[in-house]
Amino acid sequence: MVKWGLIILAAVAIVAAVYQQPAVEVVSSPEPIDYTAKFAIYTHGTFRVFTASMYHNLSTDVFITVDNPNLIQVKKANTTWQYFFETLPFKLDKDCLVTGTGQTFCTGEEGELSFTLNGARDSDALNKVIQPGDELVVSFLR
Repeated sequence: MVKWGLIILAAVAIVAAVYQQPAVEVVSSPEPIDYTAKFAIYTHGTFRVFTASMYHNLSTDVFITVDNPNLIQVKKANTTWQYFFETLPFKLDKDCLVTGTGQTFCTGEEGELSFTLNGARDSDALNKVIQPGDELVVSFLR
C-alpha cells in the first residue's frame, strides 16, 4: 500500500512539474522621452547657423529641424551632448571644432574652445546627459 502511495505521489509531482507555468516577468516600458534643449556655436564672435538641410533630422534619438535649428529634440533617455554632436556632419571634442565646411578651430595659439552649460563654464559639458531645457554655448575666441 505504501509503495502505491509513493508511486501516485511521484506521478502527481511529475505532472505538476510538467504543467507548471513559468513565472512571467512584467517589464514596464520606459516613459517616452520627448523634450528640448538649446545650443549655439560661436567662432570669433560669429553665430554659426544650422539652417542647411544637411543638419536636420539625422537621428531618431536626438535631432534638430529646419523650423528652429538651434533647438534640439531629445527622444532617447541618457543622450549626451557628445552623442548629439556626433549625429551632425562635423566634429567637436573638448579641444577642437571642425565645421561641416572643414573650418578648424582648436584650442592653441589661435584661440580657445570653451563650453558654457546653463550659464556656467563647463569643460566636461560634452559628457553630460542633455536635460530638459539645457542651454549649451560652444565658443571659440582669441
